[in-house]
Amino acid sequence: MDERARADEPVTAELRLVTDEDVLTAEERDELGALLRERRRGDLAESQRMAESLGVLLASRSESTADDEHDPEGPTLSSEWSRLQALRSDAAHDIVAVDAALERLRMGTYGVCARCGQPIGVDRLRARPTAELCIRCAVAVES
Repeated sequence: MDERARADEPVTAELRLVTDEDVLTAEERDELGALLRERRRGDLAESQRMAESLGVLLASRSESTADDEHDPEGPTLSSEWSRLQALRSDAAHDIVAVDAALERLRMGTYGVCARCGQPIGVDRLRARPTAELCIRCAVAVES
């Protein structure tokens, strides 16, 4: 049997009891909560900018009689539409992830790995505040 953990199985080797020292402090929770709320505001603003740009592009598309598909001077309207839609979609996905992290923060489960139940390091949460997995589980899932 392969000794590596399968991505769909919880990590059970080397589980240890989570102590008060492992839990985020109130200051860390406040700091990370503020970081999440700021990120959400930025995502909403970015999504709004993309929606406005899509509206302008749509107006350009409907008003234009030029054949932009063969214009060597710049990107086509179609490619610009695709690019803006992708950026808007990325922002929407991030808003969902931030909202889920804020809910975990509210419920008291923020900073606890969803896979193994061990603490997620505060440095990881500062770098990826929406992280649901500790580094060990994230590596196991990605491999």
